[in-house]
Amino acid sequence: MINSCGDCIRSGQYCVWCKQLNFTKAGEQEAVRCDTKAQLMKKGCKREEIISPNNTLEIVKNVPLSVSFIQQEPVQLSPQEINLKLRPGLPTTFRVSFKRVQGYPVDLYYLMDLSYSMKDDLANVKELGQDLFAALNEITENARIGFGAFVDKTVLPYTNTNKEKLLKPCDENDQQCQAAFGYRHVLSMTPDKNTFKTKVTQEFISGNLDSPEGSLDAMMQAAVCGDRIGWSNSSTRLIVLTTDAGFHMAGDGKLAGILEPNDEQCHIENSLYTNSNEMDYPSVGQLAMQLEKNNIQMIFAVTENVANVYKQLTKMIPKSEVGVLSSDSKNVVELIKSAYNRLSSKVTMTHDNLPEHVRVVYTPDCDAAGTAGDSKGICDNVRVGQEIYFNVTVTVDSCIKDNSFTIRPLGIKDTLTVTLSTNCECQCEDPQHSSHPHCKGKGKVNCGICSCSEGSIGQFCECSIGDKDERTLRASCQRHNGTECEGRGDCVCGRCQCHTTESGNSYHGDFCECDDEHCEKFQNKQCGGNGKCNCGRCECFSGYKGSACQCKVSEEGCQILNNTVCFGRGTCKCNRCECKGGYQQPRCQTCLGCPDPCLTKLNCIECLGFESGPFKKNCSVACSKSIHHEMVDQFTIQSKKCNQKDTGGCWIRFKLDQLVGEDNYKAEILKQRDCPEPPSVIAIIGGSIASVALIGILLLMLIKLLIYMKDVKEFKKFENEKKKSKWAEADNPLFEKATTTVSNPTFTGE
Repeated sequence: MINSCGDCIRSGQYCVWCKQLNFTKAGEQEAVRCDTKAQLMKKGCKREEIISPNNTLEIVKNVPLSVSFIQQEPVQLSPQEINLKLRPGLPTTFRVSFKRVQGYPVDLYYLMDLSYSMKDDLANVKELGQDLFAALNEITENARIGFGAFVDKTVLPYTNTNKEKLLKPCDENDQQCQAAFGYRHVLSMTPDKNTFKTKVTQEFISGNLDSPEGSLDAMMQAAVCGDRIGWSNSSTRLIVLTTDAGFHMAGDGKLAGILEPNDEQCHIENSLYTNSNEMDYPSVGQLAMQLEKNNIQMIFAVTENVANVYKQLTKMIPKSEVGVLSSDSKNVVELIKSAYNRLSSKVTMTHDNLPEHVRVVYTPDCDAAGTAGDSKGICDNVRVGQEIYFNVTVTVDSCIKDNSFTIRPLGIKDTLTVTLSTNCECQCEDPQHSSHPHCKGKGKVNCGICSCSEGSIGQFCECSIGDKDERTLRASCQRHNGTECEGRGDCVCGRCQCHTTESGNSYHGDFCECDDEHCEKFQNKQCGGNGKCNCGRCECFSGYKGSACQCKVSEEGCQILNNTVCFGRGTCKCNRCECKGGYQQPRCQTCLGCPDPCLTKLNCIECLGFESGPFKKNCSVACSKSIHHEMVDQFTIQSKKCNQKDTGGCWIRFKLDQLVGEDNYKAEILKQRDCPEPPSVIAIIGGSIASVALIGILLLMLIKLLIYMKDVKEFKKFENEKKKSKWAEADNPLFEKATTTVSNPTFTGE
């Protein structure tokens, strides 16, 4: 509801207010003063009487960009402070410039995994000091290096907690092995390569049990312990993490019973992370926030087997790069140089602490510009000393209190502070006296509207409230304790004076609750063009009815040839059939989803036509009301032909024609049924006897065959036993051979 100039300005970015006196007519709502500039001028408002607050921009601090680093705080971002006063919804754009300073200092913290698998790498790193400084000196003359080491928490299941293993977690053959530890800060930032070499040479390998390491713990401490690490206030801060394994993250501490979350605070005493075994690992989100907060850029120098893991990690940590480390870390110097070049040549402009209802869009203006974005803008392949630009568009969606946010390039200390306020009120420069003639001498003018003195009310303060208070008079203009005159009129002396609508008609009713322009529509016409609108309801012309006068008072569209409506299977509404379940418009004649009447009416057809079937005893009661049948020799009606088998196995042929109504049919039944011939009893009996005889003969033959096969088997067995028998040859002492004596009776011996 727009009642003032301030309401108008807050309602939309292109809304303006006309403060011209007598711009509104008597009884007309003051909201008509709020419109676009073109519309108000068209209605007669003078240009100088139009109030339209604009955005204002004030550059508070704008120190020129530095050319090179000369032992003082360089300026790489301009401007440094801006004040914005914005109108809600109306965007404003300003330009930010950035230039990388020649010779800007670099602080590099070398954070190394000293688990046993990195034994060969440590030997090479001890000789890298000179090469590493030489590589950094190619970038800047102001280079410093620090060193730290990490393994993992010294509790199970990460590290063997046997006393001897804690003191010497390496193999028994390794004489140079230091005790297990989580994270150790070895060397603060130094420009002396000899100091770096000396400190690193004193480091030895250690060990743990599982493959992932406590690298997130180490990175968190290196980020938040700035005074211990020795980060410079004016430098590019780099952490180079070298490892051949993955990392533990928040939640993994539960395996060791460590439940306290990481507090993102510094806990280094005597160069050791003292809370390693009391606090869980930090989350990736916590680490990313602290790295960004402290302007630290990460270089992950990792072996091929875990490169993909750390590439995924760089998607969540801004300003970070991954380089693939050789198995013995000999390529680490080249890896750091190439990763640094990629990081430093990519400038990402973003913001911190953005207030609610504020939107920021960055449009980069450089040779290798990225797409415009609402969270960041990117310029790639930026050279040292090259000046680039970002067009920053700020929009406030609603009125807010004075607030501020910062814009900065990721990984760079320089910031731009934007102080933000909103322009939500009108500066109308009204006369100050409280008895203006426009208000009948009983009030003052505020942006063209009368603000009445005590005891007077009304659009022009024309109503004196007498012994009644203003609240009582205004309450008489409210329906059900709601909005005064429904927001469609002015309460003048306790009665509503209704406004006119946009089309020129008037609101009406005691509380201006009625209008004649918002009735139900049909075919995009109010009241279907068949009635008039009265207080939000349609009053239909003769011959029409319905809430939108959309229905003809007629059944012509529902009638069939015999003047019945919708075949008795539906009702006629709005001259159209509303069919019962399954029946189809427009006349409810067919039913696609209904059961087949050839099946549902079969029992009735059987009993009516042939006095048989399940309904034989009560056929007249069950079927005569729904089916009017006729026995015929040939069909005469045109409908679906049914061919069904009755309870006696005979085929009945009939046709059904659905009449008016849901269960009302005319049936034609053929007199002759097709019944199958009865079976031959003699053939069945003869066949049965022959079958029994045949089966008996076959059984006898089978039994005889089995007996024969058994006899053959026994005979063969006997023959085999006979062949195997052996008879012994011996004399029986009781056996005497027969003696035969032959004598010749005629022989005398002579």
